[in-house]
Amino acid sequence: MSTVSEIPVHLPKLLALFKTIVPKLADNKHKGQYGRIAVIGGSEEYTGAPYFAAITSIRVGADLAHVFCHSKASPIIKSYSPDLIVHPVLDCPDAVDKITPWLERLHVVVIGPGLGREPSVLKTASNILKLCMDIQKPVVIDADGLFLLNDNIDLIRGQQNVILTPNVMEFRRLFGEDINAARQKMSLLGDGVVVLEKGANDKVYCNEIYSMPTGGSGRRCGGQGDLLSGSLATFFYWSLQSNQPNPAYIAACASSYFVKRLNSAAFQKFGRSLLASDMVNEIPAVFQADFENSV
Repeated sequence: MSTVSEIPVHLPKLLALFKTIVPKLADNKHKGQYGRIAVIGGSEEYTGAPYFAAITSIRVGADLAHVFCHSKASPIIKSYSPDLIVHPVLDCPDAVDKITPWLERLHVVVIGPGLGREPSVLKTASNILKLCMDIQKPVVIDADGLFLLNDNIDLIRGQQNVILTPNVMEFRRLFGEDINAARQKMSLLGDGVVVLEKGANDKVYCNEIYSMPTGGSGRRCGGQGDLLSGSLATFFYWSLQSNQPNPAYIAACASSYFVKRLNSAAFQKFGRSLLASDMVNEIPAVFQADFENSV
């Protein structure tokens, strides 16, 4: 595979910047102002993924998280937590019509966690993505949401405020093996599409290739990518609200760092028994230590 230069992220500078983006808690705010996040996903087989994405978004600091899922997944996801708003609509013939009224009030939409490969549901998800693009709704596309793009990447071409979160294999399916060809393909998508490639060293593609430091542990249990997409959605909204010039880049770097820190903190306690739910429980301590402004 061809190689190109990567720019190491200057972590102290990034963390200092991100601390300025985290909204301060205030008594004069109303419910929803810190973030209303949607997760489009959840199938009969995969109920944990949308839960982890949604619960992470609100544990990080969003106010509300909605999960739009398959009707058979709904009671299971509801049983995981009463904190999530669950809509059993993805397999309904009029799913898009049911979801559309909600989109106006949501800040960021995550498409893909636990979505599955049922053709009718994939078609619904594709139509929701098109609708999000039409109304310029910020989106994070992960997991089976990326599968939608394998043969139809034009859905996001020229769009703004789109973040893709592929792992190494998903990245290759989307952009190919050769990094130079991959960069060319990404450049055709436009400056509004940022790619966060997950791996030992996460890489953020935003005109240049920015390399995140290593972190976490050798424990690679399922669900960690869902924690990333959920935290990313909240960080993305906050970054957009801050009027920074590169909000998607800032959010991608922050969520990459954050999830590796969660993994490391949980691994110190549980070792190879670590589960994604253990990482969720580490969110308050890690966030306070790394992202809260000192007083």
